[in-house]
Amino acid sequence: MDERAYYTESQATKPATLNCPYCRSVESYDLHWVVRKKKDRLPPGGDERDRAKFAKAQSYMVLVDNKAACKNPRCRRPFDISGVKTMAFL
Repeated sequence: MDERAYYTESQATKPATLNCPYCRSVESYDLHWVVRKKKDRLPPGGDERDRAKFAKAQSYMVLVDNKAACKNPRCRRPFDISGVKTMAFL
C-alpha cells in the first residue's frame, strides 16, 4: 500500500519573519506549506506491514517555497529561505 493513502493533504500559508541578506531588512513573508494529516483509520486492504507503518505515521508539514522576493521596494531581489525548517511535525 502506498504511504500517501495514510494521509489527507491540504495547502496552508503561514507567516515567517525573514531577513533579506542583501538589504538587511526584516519583513514578514507568507510561506506555502503542504499539510499532511494522518487519517484516523487504516484504509481498507492493508496487511500486517501496512498496519505497522500506519501505527508509526505522524502528521507533518512540508515547506513548498525555497525562495522569497524582498519586500523592500529598493531591493526586490529573490533570496533563499534559510533558518526555517523545511519539515515540521504537528
